[in-house]
Amino acid sequence: MELTEEQAAVRDVVREFAREEIEPTALEADRDQRFPEDVWDGLADLDLTGLTVPEAYGGYDADPVTAAVVNEEVAAGMLAVATALSVHSLATSCIAEFGSEDQRERWLPEMAAGRPVGAFALSEPHAGSNPAEMSTEASRDGDKYVIDGEKQWITNGERAGVYVLFAKTDRDDPDSVTQFLVPGDADGLTVGEKEDKLGLRASDTTSLTFDDVRIPAENRLTEEGKGLSAAFHILTGGRIAIAAQSVGLARRALEEAMAYSQERDQFGGPIADIQTIRHKLAEMATRTRAARLLTRDAAQKRAAGDAALEASMAKYFASEAAMFVTNEAVQIHGGYGYVTESEVERLYRDAKITEIYEGTTEIQKTVIARELLD
Repeated sequence: MELTEEQAAVRDVVREFAREEIEPTALEADRDQRFPEDVWDGLADLDLTGLTVPEAYGGYDADPVTAAVVNEEVAAGMLAVATALSVHSLATSCIAEFGSEDQRERWLPEMAAGRPVGAFALSEPHAGSNPAEMSTEASRDGDKYVIDGEKQWITNGERAGVYVLFAKTDRDDPDSVTQFLVPGDADGLTVGEKEDKLGLRASDTTSLTFDDVRIPAENRLTEEGKGLSAAFHILTGGRIAIAAQSVGLARRALEEAMAYSQERDQFGGPIADIQTIRHKLAEMATRTRAARLLTRDAAQKRAAGDAALEASMAKYFASEAAMFVTNEAVQIHGGYGYVTESEVERLYRDAKITEIYEGTTEIQKTVIARELLD
């Protein structure tokens, strides 16, 4: 699946940025659990923080294939940065697609320039894979909505200046989920401590608590009760982004393993001459390419319309490919792959989250089966 000249040029620019600006910060950012803000500013300079913002509001307005290319390249540098970017892009997508003209003009130009950072507040402590069970409520009170509840696993939770929030207008009505915009400085909004995670450690993943948070009624993005369908629509693009990030992780791990196998001498020569290692690399390369093709096919389908089936297939396959390839990369490195100064050790830890967030592998299989059979 060939890229256009423009898409190939974007790939080359972002790949160079990832190698020169992102990769050198990755080990330290992971160790210190600190997001590299200078890298974020660099992404903004490349117009990538406006990836899903229409040109009319100062954005890049990338087509889905270009967006997938960007996500792959950024993730090859550091998944935590790619995740922050894709979640920011989810937020800008929601505002661009469902917001009023006033809301677009208020938020999108600044978000396209990189700040405020956006977050996507859907999951809750007791409502992850089934968001219809959420308990956060936004009750109408005159010309305002009053929000009470808690969100969990929020990427950019600490850094965000605006949250796209999903809440029920009636806690007892599962069909009342609605989408809102909540500024980061709203009274009554508390950001929890950063989670101490297996991987993705440079990303600020937090809880959010809403205690009598009052926002103007015009901060409602969707009609009441239309928020969940809007979330699923936007998450189709998000799943393609995660698939692309998984490809980036797998490709980087494959590159590291290939280089190491040609440098490491055992039994009188480089281990790349050993058939067992050669077969590992062959399977790693095949799964990585297959994942990329599934991802770009889903992106092309998304550009033409709905791609729920293809997006779930891509995320399911690519995330499992990332886990397989990073695991094999650690194995090829042996003891050197198990220590924290190794790139493949970090890639292996980071890869696991791709099978979990924005819909677990099990949810992707459920979506695929539903699209095939129902």
